[in-house]
Amino acid sequence: MDHISPANIKLVVFDIDGTLAPSKSPVEHDMALLLAQLLNKKLVAVMSGGSYKQISEQFVASLPTDIDYKNLFIFPTCGTSMYTFEQGIWKERYADHFESEEKKMIMDALKQALDGAGYVQPAQIFGEIIEDRDSQITFSALGQLAPLDLKSTWDPDRSKRAHIIELLQSNIPGFEARIGGTTSIDITRTGRDKAFGIDAIVRELGVPISEMVFVGDSLGAGGNDESVKKTGIATVAVADPDETAVFIKTFL
Repeated sequence: MDHISPANIKLVVFDIDGTLAPSKSPVEHDMALLLAQLLNKKLVAVMSGGSYKQISEQFVASLPTDIDYKNLFIFPTCGTSMYTFEQGIWKERYADHFESEEKKMIMDALKQALDGAGYVQPAQIFGEIIEDRDSQITFSALGQLAPLDLKSTWDPDRSKRAHIIELLQSNIPGFEARIGGTTSIDITRTGRDKAFGIDAIVRELGVPISEMVFVGDSLGAGGNDESVKKTGIATVAVADPDETAVFIKTFL
């Protein structure tokens, strides 16, 4: 963890799954209240591999209804799109959407890689296995909404997904496959990782890296938050939402 002086920080960037809430679960009431208090003091951005719809249901819907959203910014799919609250609604500020031909190429290559890796779809699935998020295609081995206790045992050492990515990558020129959450693989244009998202935040909001901090649960080697370190942003590694709550309280 970098040394963080709240007085020097203008904007706090949060991962969601494992950071603000358990994987694919709503933000809990106490966390929502803390975030509402933080928004009265700082700019806040949330950046996730999830779609805008997922973030809206999991995160935004959990916040107090009387919150002032002007200090909140949403960056779905690792920052390949951005939403701001304007005139009473959330509006897409930019997006790096795939063309239909690109989506077909990725879907075909992904299915071929899954077959080559010996992936067998479970008898019981929870939501979509392959999800089109417009600026990202995501594979979730047990379904997007699988319970965390099941997901955590499917590929704990990431070796299954590493093998799938090895088979997939050469067949998606111009695109990049990365390990995402507990059971997922995210496919974006090359270089569209969370470092790309941080650069987008700097560009769109005009806040320098020196006045930002990123909070996430997967900042270690191979984690889906690790790439933010390339930008030089200060980082805070947390194990779960409880640790995130302790960090937020230092700003209040």
